[in-house]
Amino acid sequence: MLIRRPRRSDVKPSEITSESIYRRRREFMKAAGTIAAGSLLAPQWLFSRTLDDLEQLRDLGELKPSPYSTDESPNSFSDITTYNNFYEYGFGKDDPARHAPGLLRVEPWSVEVTGECEKPGTYAFEDLVKPHRLEERIYRFRCVEAWSMVIPWVGIPMVNVLKRFQPTSRARYVEFVTLMDPEQMPAQRRPSLPWPYREGLRIDEAMHPLSIFAVGVYGKEMPAQNGAPIRLVVPWKYGFKSSKSLVKIRFTEEQPLNTWQQITPEEYGFYANVNPEVDHPRWSQARERRVGSFFRQSTQMFNGYREEVAHLYRGMDLRSREYW
Repeated sequence: MLIRRPRRSDVKPSEITSESIYRRRREFMKAAGTIAAGSLLAPQWLFSRTLDDLEQLRDLGELKPSPYSTDESPNSFSDITTYNNFYEYGFGKDDPARHAPGLLRVEPWSVEVTGECEKPGTYAFEDLVKPHRLEERIYRFRCVEAWSMVIPWVGIPMVNVLKRFQPTSRARYVEFVTLMDPEQMPAQRRPSLPWPYREGLRIDEAMHPLSIFAVGVYGKEMPAQNGAPIRLVVPWKYGFKSSKSLVKIRFTEEQPLNTWQQITPEEYGFYANVNPEVDHPRWSQARERRVGSFFRQSTQMFNGYREEVAHLYRGMDLRSREYW
């Protein structure tokens, strides 16, 4: 029997979605999607198409529930798949949904592992995932642009995968690299970003129990527009840290330079922890707009995961640009 100790990151009982509503997935998503469409957050034609897409995605079977899941109501499948950033397909929020499903080819897929580890090599996607039982992780997601969602990811703890490569004592950081293929990702034909997209974590962040490799959403395989077939999810950090469509993992002794830090270091740092007390140079981070909701809400420190991750940053001045 699992005895779960309450955490400060838990929501109040009044905010909890009843189990009967959540388990009726189709009814819940249709109702939530209708609200989103009515509020002009997703075009009606796009909403209808993504419901069809949901039926076409492969079911990932029985999922292990996670004690790390929040009880907040998940956003609809439509919200999650039609309002997001995947700059390899354009800078509009609906560009990924318009273009990625018809362009991104995920079979076959492999991930190259290099750097400070004992077992480097190129690993097929299936070999990375099959040894592990998939979990459902319902996480808050906070974008640096001050909008947010709650997403029912399907994935595996990152630590369970990374430790298989046996990182050496010199591995202090992990770098993650997205696919570089202008044929499949047309925005890469323009020098709008220094492609391929790169991100990085300190190794203790990557090995934290909250960090996952996500391979699905809403019990189905990952949609192309959300980073199929495998992406990072680090819920206490701003969303740009969660690289999509991963093809390379590199263990390194030196801190890697992430893409947005390379472009505008005065605006984007390496850590990118959600911190309502540190504003972006061009807007406040104190409040956020939950996609599908008219009203803004207060942003929580570490996106509500303070109890689980604050110890990682003990002794660091989180207001300093050095640790932003």
